[in-house]
Amino acid sequence: MVEEKIRIAQPYNDPQIESLVQSVLRSGRLVQGELVRKFESEIERYIGSKHTVAVNSGTAAIHTAIAAVCDKTVKNTPEVITTPLSFSATANAILHAGCRPVFVDIDEETFNINDELIEERIRDNTIAIEPVDVFGLPANLQRIVSIAKSHSIPVIEDAAEAIGASNQREKVGTISQLTCFSTYATKNLQSGEGGFITTNDDSLDAFMRAFRNQGQVSKYNQTILGYNYRMLEISAAIALSQTTKIDEFKARRNEHAARLIEGLSDIDCLRFQKVKDPTEHAWYMFALILDEKRTRISRDELVTKLNERGVEADVAWPRPIHLQPYYKTRYNFKDGEFPIAEKICKSIFQLPIQPNLSNTQIEKVITTVRSLIK
Repeated sequence: MVEEKIRIAQPYNDPQIESLVQSVLRSGRLVQGELVRKFESEIERYIGSKHTVAVNSGTAAIHTAIAAVCDKTVKNTPEVITTPLSFSATANAILHAGCRPVFVDIDEETFNINDELIEERIRDNTIAIEPVDVFGLPANLQRIVSIAKSHSIPVIEDAAEAIGASNQREKVGTISQLTCFSTYATKNLQSGEGGFITTNDDSLDAFMRAFRNQGQVSKYNQTILGYNYRMLEISAAIALSQTTKIDEFKARRNEHAARLIEGLSDIDCLRFQKVKDPTEHAWYMFALILDEKRTRISRDELVTKLNERGVEADVAWPRPIHLQPYYKTRYNFKDGEFPIAEKICKSIFQLPIQPNLSNTQIEKVITTVRSLIK
């Protein structure tokens, strides 16, 4: 009998979801209907935000939020400050909104944007700061919001991986002026494809609701240039029942993280993402740094061998955004411009931590890693 592979992500499903999806198909109302509105209400209840705007992807969420801020500015060549250590969508959305990404290097221990370096990058045409909660660990949001307020610009937080996380006891989704989430299939709250933005600002909410619907404030009444970013009713059906399970799933991820740290902390060549309070981390990914100088195995070889032995490991991300071919060509970025992000990308990898895993499977992850790093 072939042992089942220990997956790094496993989209949640249950009979309630299947029944609700089937009811959507039978209803004939497939796009942005009653279930989407109900999903938005449940997110508002869980997070504590005044508004939630559901869209069809995390990228659409960021683009929509930046567009809402751009609507309030007339600055030439507007710039948005962000991190080079993220998925390209973080910066792609800035470009889609007609802005330029301005990168700031990261903190070597948390992997989040280094808030000590942000202020020196703010210029007259800076319209927002976009921190990323890397792997589900919130950036230093209170400090970043304070910097932004002193320059009268908003924070547009990329919390794609951070549903359920908090920062200094404040829930992610209530701290920044705009917070963008993804509900992609691998995320802690998944809808196949999807995303949403939370805000307490009435005017931003009104703009974003029109923006996601081709700029219409009512049927065939277009007041702005918008996009088709509407969430499918099926996506809302998949996500809806999970809104009551976010904390349950997060607690399970927290248990797995604690056991992985306990089981691997004595290995000198491994280093974990620095976390002050593990209960505030969403634990979307369990990230480690491998010091190749202190072991005989390379990061890439370790990841390959883990997968061969039934433990699905991953490398997110093997290359920072500014060194992606498109960004190197367009902006002439060079190696060495953001050295900490570049260094981390060469040594980081992730292990399975998702809540569907059993304690036995987590123990196998530990023993397999230990057997490969001697």
